[in-house]
Amino acid sequence: MSKTLVTGATGLVGYNIVQALLSQDRETRALVRSVERAREILPADVELIQGDVTDAESVRDAAEDCSVIYHAAGLPEQWLADPDAFRRVNVEGTRNLTSAALENGVEKFVFISTVDIFAAPPGGEFDESAVDPGRKGTPYERSKQEADRLVVDCVRQGLPAVFIHPAAVYGPGPASSPGLNLFLEQVARREVPMVPPGSLPVVFAPDLADGCLRAERSASPGERFILSESSLDFRGAARVVIEALGVGTVPKLMPLWFAQLLAVAGEWFADLTGRPPLIHRGQLHVLQWQIHPNSAKARHDLGWAPLSFSEGVRRTIGHLFPMGPPTYRPPKPYAKRQALSTGDA
Repeated sequence: MSKTLVTGATGLVGYNIVQALLSQDRETRALVRSVERAREILPADVELIQGDVTDAESVRDAAEDCSVIYHAAGLPEQWLADPDAFRRVNVEGTRNLTSAALENGVEKFVFISTVDIFAAPPGGEFDESAVDPGRKGTPYERSKQEADRLVVDCVRQGLPAVFIHPAAVYGPGPASSPGLNLFLEQVARREVPMVPPGSLPVVFAPDLADGCLRAERSASPGERFILSESSLDFRGAARVVIEALGVGTVPKLMPLWFAQLLAVAGEWFADLTGRPPLIHRGQLHVLQWQIHPNSAKARHDLGWAPLSFSEGVRRTIGHLFPMGPPTYRPPKPYAKRQALSTGDA
């Protein structure tokens, strides 16, 4: 067996993992829900298998003859109209992948988790030893906790899994899976008059992929690696975008009370319309945590050296706007997708 399977390959994380694998001439296969859509996104030399992580049979077909699996598929949002979807995809999808991996006797299983499963006081720093045994505050976080525990149990059964814990991801990738890119793009287009209070840790998508491949090569089963370059507040992030463009003004800071009111009203309206709120309580919960994940282990053990946020933003802006700085356009009443999520695909 010499093939490598990637789930979530049309998402921001999985896409960059595929690119990193191909740069090393790895024979790469992707499990995708739509071959037609995936063919528009992924390079032609990626083998595509149609299926879904929630469909055990298609997962088994995709895993056949694969020696390595990168499980990057998941729902990274902090809000969905159907919160049960978090468990179906993030937990049951992971169960299907680990079962197929054990059946096939893979050499390495790289599980893309999130920094959200760790414990820390607000504003605190933590490392890989701080896995939170308690119940997290959002359906997304709880689904990632359950999936993480599932993989831990499989390691005890002999699955050679390593755990990757990314911060909020941004960088070059498919427009249909923007991650933090949506916020950067909206700031660049001057569509953000105010930013919510709080902060997030961040990581550049190609650096995340590089860290994943380094962990696959050298990590032992059960090892965890935090991949986070820095933590910064949203005004600071917006300022970096404005400086990279050389035009525009830094958005004002939204008062916390106003953000809380907006979240409650937005969720009420979302329940009526099914459209995502501009901001919601799950996002505020994460933003107010204001954590500082410590990636010293990845830097030391894997030789991981991520780009600074300013350089990553410069490259991301070049990807988002290859023809130069965007012209101003009036704000839209709704964002295309939520952008304040941390982690996976």
